[in-house]
Amino acid sequence: MLENVKARIKAHEGFNNRVYKDSLGKDTIGYGHLITKTDPFVEGEYYDTATLENLFEQDFQIAFDQADQLLAGAQVCEDAFGVIVEMLFQLGYGGVSKFKMMLNALQNHDYETAAQHMLNSEWHRQTPKRCEELSNILKNCKD
Repeated sequence: MLENVKARIKAHEGFNNRVYKDSLGKDTIGYGHLITKTDPFVEGEYYDTATLENLFEQDFQIAFDQADQLLAGAQVCEDAFGVIVEMLFQLGYGGVSKFKMMLNALQNHDYETAAQHMLNSEWHRQTPKRCEELSNILKNCKD
């Protein structure tokens, strides 16, 4: 399951071995890694794929750990967990934690309602194709 989630994130994020601006105009590199003040990446330089793959693995692990924390031990469908990991990878903990009604629906294993809450968001307006794909995954979850 995790390899499928990683592949889906990579496909959605795309890859660039140079610093680029994301859809919100923020400096990014690799597979959607948001550059922070402590990152060593410089605009205009190329970085090797192995370094950026390692960065992806670190970012993925952070999102995975945050999914565990955000779901607070709820035993959700494996695919639903993967959707939350991907949302955390893209939006960060602060962004996903604002989806309170979606998270509540997940706690109750109401995947249809959770998917609907995803679609009723600013996130859906910003990245509609990705959001719709992930909401369809949730709609098809079975415990």
